[in-house]
Amino acid sequence: MTKTQKLLNDNGVARWTALVLIALMMFFAYMFVDVLSPLSTLLETSKGWSAETYGTFCSSEYFLNVFAFFLIFAGIILDKMGIRFTGILSGAVMVIGASIKLFAISEWFTPDSGLYQFLSSFWTSFPATAKLASVGFMIFGCGVEMAGVTVSKAIAKWFKGKEMALAMGLEMAIARLGVFAVFRMSPALSTWANEAMPTVVTPVLFCTILLVIGLLTYTVFTFMDKKLDAQMGASAEEEAEEQFKVSDIGILFTSKTFLIVAGLCVLYYSAIFPFQKFATGMLEANLQMPTEEAAGLFSWFPIGAMVLTPFLGAFLDKKGKGASMLVLGSILMITCHLVFALVPLTKPIAYAAIILLGVSFSLVPAALWPSVPKLVEERYLGSAYSVIFWIQNIGLMAFPIIIGWSLDKTGGYTVPMLIFSSLGVAALLLGLWLKVEDKKKDYGLELPNIK
Repeated sequence: MTKTQKLLNDNGVARWTALVLIALMMFFAYMFVDVLSPLSTLLETSKGWSAETYGTFCSSEYFLNVFAFFLIFAGIILDKMGIRFTGILSGAVMVIGASIKLFAISEWFTPDSGLYQFLSSFWTSFPATAKLASVGFMIFGCGVEMAGVTVSKAIAKWFKGKEMALAMGLEMAIARLGVFAVFRMSPALSTWANEAMPTVVTPVLFCTILLVIGLLTYTVFTFMDKKLDAQMGASAEEEAEEQFKVSDIGILFTSKTFLIVAGLCVLYYSAIFPFQKFATGMLEANLQMPTEEAAGLFSWFPIGAMVLTPFLGAFLDKKGKGASMLVLGSILMITCHLVFALVPLTKPIAYAAIILLGVSFSLVPAALWPSVPKLVEERYLGSAYSVIFWIQNIGLMAFPIIIGWSLDKTGGYTVPMLIFSSLGVAALLLGLWLKVEDKKKDYGLELPNIK
């Protein structure tokens, strides 16, 4: 490669096209993650799932990632095999898991089948449909978390020294548009065939088809990435001695600043994603509104994040202040959950709290993910993201179970909302600690990304 030759990612159209192709896979993945979130009450009536059953099912998405350490292996696969192989693998795993979940909640999975009878023979308080759906969701969860790690590293590669925070912000915005879309579409799709007999099957089938399309868009991106690697061949050979080693993972667990970031991540996201699973039910109960209206109200949450995140990413690229944004985002999240816990709810108050949470959800992720490359070496960046995702998954698995249990015990949403707000307080304390560490050791978390 000559000094005057431009790389493919130096071309603005090419690198932003690459971003769209990989972001579409995450857009469809986020739709599938929450396809049943607006339909929790329908699951209770049509499938006989309790709140605790639903919470346990939601937690199953993270089970293999946490207890089988799949996310750690995903990071190793990513750093060893690269973003092309790992991205396609993650997309295929998502499709397989989604298909199992679809079968589990469909009419094809009948009580007279051998599998149904076997699954009903143990843990009888947990329905057979929930057991099989949980297995599918576990497999899907492996794929979606692997995809998240891969996409983060792919963007870091294509936007290194360029608009990295903006690119990550736009990818997150596109993904969150999927959350908005599914909260709007899922209730409507459930009554599409027969309004008098709503079903959970149609929304899940629709989102499974979209996952196949997302796998195809990422496959197109791999051809672009292969061309970029061919152009970077000379520089890649020069850096051969700096390749990833499995022992590098140990460095991450001995880095105090990295562990602070990982801890902040798990606390913050544990108050966001599990809340999404129960938000529609909470609004239905507290505002006495039907499912579709409650889901439509909450659907505005990701819109605030979707609109603001790219602008905040651009601000980070040019001005910095990443650690400060983490602190502010935690404060806003605490405020939102305290409103839901302690303030008599009306529609205007609910809208205001949800928009506030959307602002929080743009501040924290926009600052968090572009900060990781400032803390670790590029050769094990994939593993760094995977370790953070693994630690995050521990919280994402535990708290839906805790929230479902507390709902069944208390019969209301005050205690769950107080649990979520306490997580925000802990995240705030870690954010303040991170600012102190950054000031001491000059990691550059408050500095702009564009050099």
